[in-house]
Amino acid sequence: MKFEVTILGSSSATPIFNRNPTAQVLNINEKLYLVDCAEGTQQQMLRFDVKASRIDYIFISHLHGDHYLGLVGLLSSMHLNGRKKALKIFCPPPLKEIIDLQLKYSETTLNYPVEFVFTDAATKGVILENQDIFVETIPLDHRIPCTGFLFRQKKRLKKLIKERVEELQIPIPYYAALKKGNDYQSPDGTVYQNNTLTMEPPEPKSYAYISDTLYSDKYLAYITPVTMLYHEATFLNDMLDRANQTHHTTALQAGEAAIKVKAEKLIIGHFSARYKTLNELLEEAQSVFPNTELAVEGKTFVISE
Repeated sequence: MKFEVTILGSSSATPIFNRNPTAQVLNINEKLYLVDCAEGTQQQMLRFDVKASRIDYIFISHLHGDHYLGLVGLLSSMHLNGRKKALKIFCPPPLKEIIDLQLKYSETTLNYPVEFVFTDAATKGVILENQDIFVETIPLDHRIPCTGFLFRQKKRLKKLIKERVEELQIPIPYYAALKKGNDYQSPDGTVYQNNTLTMEPPEPKSYAYISDTLYSDKYLAYITPVTMLYHEATFLNDMLDRANQTHHTTALQAGEAAIKVKAEKLIIGHFSARYKTLNELLEEAQSVFPNTELAVEGKTFVISE
């Protein structure tokens, strides 16, 4: 099952040349999930061939402008492009009022239904479940209510050992039961144990999106272990006091977080515009967690094949 994330924006509060504010899109089994939607996100989607018509779920971490100011424009473009199918937006409660007000004064009535699912920044909980994944909110510690999001694959069914199944001439109607772990009894009464006919599926993979937050062990406990971790890294550690003051994280702290949650890979983003180049931030995170990469816009990171 495809499980990958493409970075659309990696800057923090203000855009900088070649870096847009935060947005990224997950492709999970060919369904698209947009996570945060800063201004300029539509342009980035066009640039990196992300089709808005394929997005059915949008997640907004909090109501600082660099995480949602592109949303009403995206909703309007979906409307103008003839969208009819429903859209779900998972967000802080006040966002609905903001969107409704903008649509009201532009005299726009969307051609498609929008369902708002309100997040609670104080609690961890499952907000979406479908045939592919669970999505959970992760309480973070920012200057305003803010949530991270944890995307977890559902455990897949077992895989048939094709050669063995064909050798025993097991009828196709039995395949579903075998995949669920049942044994097989042949017409002559012989019982074949399930583990001789199937293989265990790969372990479910996970992706944690940790938006703006003061570094803390509390939220790390909610995501341990995780396959791939995206963590904000607004500042270098020589600006730790500034990070604490603004409830942000340093690149060094992001590396430490990756170790604590037993991540296989760390992606750092949400870089302050003060940094014209990002090598120092990358090197600082890699000094404690070597398998770190930058959230380079347009780059796709594969979580699971």
